[in-house]
Amino acid sequence: MQDVDFFTPDNLPTEILAYDSEVKQLGVGSVGKLGYLSLGLKRDPHSGKTIVQEQSSHVPLLTQRAIYYETELPSMAYLQIVSPSGGILQGDRYRMDISLKENAIAHLTTQGATRLYKMDSNFATQLVNVTVGANCYLEFIPDQIIPYKNSRFYQKVSLDVHESASMIYSEIIVSGRTAMNESFEYDICYLKTVAKTKENTRFVDVAMLEPKKQNLNTFGILGKQTVVGTIYIITKRDYVTELCEKINSDLQNTAKTSFGASILPHDSGILVRLTGNSASDIRDAVYEVVKMTRKKILNAPFTGIRKN
Repeated sequence: MQDVDFFTPDNLPTEILAYDSEVKQLGVGSVGKLGYLSLGLKRDPHSGKTIVQEQSSHVPLLTQRAIYYETELPSMAYLQIVSPSGGILQGDRYRMDISLKENAIAHLTTQGATRLYKMDSNFATQLVNVTVGANCYLEFIPDQIIPYKNSRFYQKVSLDVHESASMIYSEIIVSGRTAMNESFEYDICYLKTVAKTKENTRFVDVAMLEPKKQNLNTFGILGKQTVVGTIYIITKRDYVTELCEKINSDLQNTAKTSFGASILPHDSGILVRLTGNSASDIRDAVYEVVKMTRKKILNAPFTGIRKN
């Protein structure tokens, strides 16, 4: 097993390091505090299906076996990322390394929401590295992040997508445990997404939410809405303009959310930002975007996500 530095994103922002105190319970690096998942997918030349070529994990991160749902896209592997711990605790350091090669096509999701538990010392991090090789296609659509009262979380997602490949990645952040009358009572939720090729950086996008320091329900931030969603579509330049126009046009007729789609630098993809008052409404909008994107790139339908 690697040391703590292997699991921790480099160059932690000062806003997160402000909480860098000793964990009062199990310290950083203790058993159960370091979660790791390595997943390698490729297209099997005999069956034509995308298969798991390499998989290793360290609790509390696991994956279920690949399932093939789509009758019109039988080569696509669906996999769920599972955490038996039920949530992320203070001092936790999670890392995922995911790669696709040899024309693999896959859909990844999580078994449920990512819950960030209350923290009275230190913070939690998650590092996600995704490599999508030539002519591969990946949809990575996790469930929502739920920051509990006083939680502190930093996530860095690095997307290395070949110029001939395509990827959709989404994030949803809710205001907290609204059923427990917790809304915007977390300390910080800091999400950084970096996309690149081997030669160039495509974009860097940062969402830093500190509701105790800034009222997020103000004009110009969230207004009267409480849920934020982001979709990144990285694909060939040939698809970008038409797909962006379709998302802005068609989503307007179906979404119960406020949204906007714009083209990323160098025509390398599309960014869709959504706000609303329901995680399910944002999720429905994400699924609509996945449906449009898959139809455009793979000429195949998206029939939804099945959760066990």
